[in-house]
Amino acid sequence: MSDSDAGRCLTTDEVAARLRLSPRTVRSWRSEGIGPRYVKLGRAVRYRRSSVDAYLERLERDGT
Repeated sequence: MSDSDAGRCLTTDEVAARLRLSPRTVRSWRSEGIGPRYVKLGRAVRYRRSSVDAYLERLERDGT
């Protein structure tokens, strides 16, 4: 992770708030291997903003 990415990392709670989900859902997704990509820094889990944005892009759909 570059120095510029480190300032843009989000916690699980921040990702949950951004996606309007519970932190428990985000943690569950992480354990199931779904949801945004994340980085482990020791015991800490962080999400790059760019990874959360990319995840949302993959979910975007047109029409019904």
